[in-house]
Formats: sequence, C-alpha cells, structure tokens
Amino acid sequence: MGAPASVLSARGSKIMNPIVRLATRGSDLALVQTRDVASKLRAAYPHIVVEEVIIRTTGDRDTETDLANAPTVGLFTKELEQALIDGRADAAVHSLKDLPTVTPEGLVLSAILPRADSSDVLLSLQPDGLDGLAAGARVGTGSPRRRAMLLADRSDLVAQPIRGNVPTRLSKLAEGEYDAIIVAAAGLQRLGWLAEGRFDFAGRELHASRLTDFLPAPGQGAVAVEIRSSDTEIKKLLSVLHDAATDCAVRAERAVLAALGGGCHMALGAKARAVDGDLHLEAVVFDASGRPPKYASATGPKDQPDTLGQIVASRLHDV
Repeated sequence: MGAPASVLSARGSKIMNPIVRLATRGSDLALVQTRDVASKLRAAYPHIVVEEVIIRTTGDRDTETDLANAPTVGLFTKELEQALIDGRADAAVHSLKDLPTVTPEGLVLSAILPRADSSDVLLSLQPDGLDGLAAGARVGTGSPRRRAMLLADRSDLVAQPIRGNVPTRLSKLAEGEYDAIIVAAAGLQRLGWLAEGRFDFAGRELHASRLTDFLPAPGQGAVAVEIRSSDTEIKKLLSVLHDAATDCAVRAERAVLAALGGGCHMALGAKARAVDGDLHLEAVVFDASGRPPKYASATGPKDQPDTLGQIVASRLHDV
C-alpha cells in the first residue's frame, strides 16, 4: 500500500499516519466520550480518518460482582491497554477515574481533555435530595467511596450494590429496585440528562441533586487518552486535545491515591482546584473498620501537583 500520506497538523507541521484507531469500551458513555475525542481530532485535522475499536473489558463482562469485592486493578481498562500493546489500536480513551495510577510499561497518558463536572449526583424518585429520603431508603451505588460518604452523612439509609452502565442504572431506579442511586454528574450530562433538577425516564419522574459535600474520586469527570510511549506521531496528533489545567488538578488527586497505595475503588475522595494562582487539594479516606473518616488538605504551586498530592497523603497518614 506504500507509505501513508501526511496530514497537516493544527500547528502547521506534517504528521504521518492519517488513520487513528481509538480503543473504547462499548457502553453509551464510553462511546460518547470516544466520539468527542474523534470529533475534536477531525476538527483539528480535517483529512484524518478515525476508527473505533470496541472492546469488552472484564468489568463489562461481569456485571454482577459488587465493585467492593471486584479486582481493583484495570477492571475497565486493561483490555484496552492490551489492544495498544498488541498494535490493534493507536490510542485508548478512558474515564480517568478508572485508570490505575501505575501505567503499564510502554504506555503513557498522552492527553487529558478539559474536565467536566466532577460532582456526584443523587437521583431519586422524590425531590429534596438526601433530605427527602426516608429512613431505610435503598440507595444504589457500586463505589465504596460513595457508600462510605453516604453512610457518614445518613447512617439510617441502606447502601446497596448496583452495576451496569448509566442507562441500566436509571432503569433500575425507574423500576423501583432502588429509592435512589448515586452517579457521576459528568456521565449524566454527557448522555444528555440533567445533574440538577428533574427529568423523565421510562415514564417516571427522576429528581437529580448534586451531593456537594461528597469529594469525588481522583480524576472524576476527566477523559484520558493513552498511547504507546514510542508513538511520537500519535502523540503529536493528540497534543491539540490536552488541557494543562485539568492535567495539573488530576495529577495531584491521583498522587494521593498512589501514595496511599490504593486502587481505583479505594474509599478515597480528592479534589484539586486553582486558588489565587496556586493549587488547593483536599482529600478524605475511609477504612473498613467504621472509624471516622480522615480529612486533609494543602495548598502549593501549580507546577508541583505530584508533590502536593504526596503532602496530602502524608497528612492523611498522620491524622
């Protein structure tokens, strides 16, 4: 077939390999995120061809196991990474909160897109958020972090495991299997639903309210694109997608997780934000003993997010 034609980049230089294969999960949310990446690439490089490589992950195949008891490393990511390693894809699109803090040898995170809303949202069959739930109400969540935060706020509620993609979880709520569920605001919004207010789903009125007291999972709301570290052409293509401010914030959050030695399903919340030119990071961690949660925070230079995360992690150890 000969050498591939070159494509003029957004910065005016020529880049080889005009076909980019994006590995993605097949869920509605994963496809929306991947197609957003593809759309942005096509806008920057009008002659590029972007193809989807849909892959079922371990987490997609097993939709019954409670995430608290599931493998903690790469549940929704390792098969996508293997596709990169095998050469079946050129880049993999992930929800950053699903990615382990240790990247497999030969792979690298090449682009972090601008972050969406990082909040958690309570969806319920009645208004008024957590205050509107009766004692004993069943709240569905597959996240140990959300479960711990929920019970710390309302110990009279019943946290029940739930699995499945966002539409599946909404269906379970609408059908009355739960009185409420907790999901990510970013996922709701990317799929066209509200993160605050009320909307109809499957003939039921659902009420959405942000859980403003909940700290999100590290990286929640951000999309990451992973590539082979040796693939300089793909790295050049993806550079137009990268958002430095989001990268700075999520690096600090993920540094807390890495320093504490936790997996993606650790009961840890962390949120970094810019404050007066610096970066402020706060975090909370729960353990399985039922003891009160540990909170810590710190502020530091924006160009040292990893150090800031390590400082907060050390404070959590000392609390």
